[in-house]
Amino acid sequence: MTDYGHELRFGVMLQPGADWRRDVLALAELAEQEGLDLVSLPDHPYWTDRLDTMTLLAAIVARTSRVTVFSNLANLPLRPPLTLARAAATLDILSDGRFELGLATGAQQMWEYIAADGGPRRSAGESVAALDEAITIIRASWAASTDVRFEGAHYQLPGAVGGPKPAHDIGISVGAYQRRMLQLAGRMADGWVPSSPAMPPEQLTAANSIIDESAVAAGRSPRDVVRLYNIDWAPGRSGSGFLHGPPRAVAEQLADITLSQGISCYILYHADSADVIRQFAAEVAPVVRQAVAAERAGTLR
Repeated sequence: MTDYGHELRFGVMLQPGADWRRDVLALAELAEQEGLDLVSLPDHPYWTDRLDTMTLLAAIVARTSRVTVFSNLANLPLRPPLTLARAAATLDILSDGRFELGLATGAQQMWEYIAADGGPRRSAGESVAALDEAITIIRASWAASTDVRFEGAHYQLPGAVGGPKPAHDIGISVGAYQRRMLQLAGRMADGWVPSSPAMPPEQLTAANSIIDESAVAAGRSPRDVVRLYNIDWAPGRSGSGFLHGPPRAVAEQLADITLSQGISCYILYHADSADVIRQFAAEVAPVVRQAVAAERAGTLR
């Protein structure tokens, strides 16, 4: 595959547990202080032992000044696209252009929870179609036109008022693993967000190929889709497997993935302690940056 040449970014995914909300805000501040680029939250609205993701992202926006804040990933079946568009635009305005939107269709094993909360129960094909419609609606709302009219299989808007307009062009990234979702990512999305437990490095080549082919077929460049990767790393894992070994060995693995698979943003799962965040920021991220910069400079000579 290829290195798409995107700027490297490093971030964390914090867990919005209702019993340690103060820690979430403190860890978000720490991630910024340690020089990381992105703070994200997962979104499982049906789990009431967690704080609401979009509301907590607003609190993080208020407590930070530099990092990008990211929904990783917003649960589309329980968040109507027009409402989600307005919330995202509001967060972007409040943060002076630091919000990015991650979207997901809802994991297969979560449909019981989604349905119990009054959400739809969709097949795989219906989920892809609904996401396609939602992205169209969200972008139309952000354009802040006089009205937003849409007639689809899953969403109907007879004449909603568009806006508010975000502070910057918000990127929409999608979580995708299966062919139809990967094709949608290539055709419509600004970013693609797999997770390493569900898609290990050896599966990235095939997935990237589907995204790239779909992007080209839609008249886009493969480079239009930024590749993000939620990674399940924890210090102290011994061995030689992926994300095992000392921080330098892990950094070398990530640098190789950037150069061979085009991943340019690494988001640390389970970033639930200050020590883990500090070590990731100090011993992994800089080594990846240095290795990739050196290889890119050598390629350009």
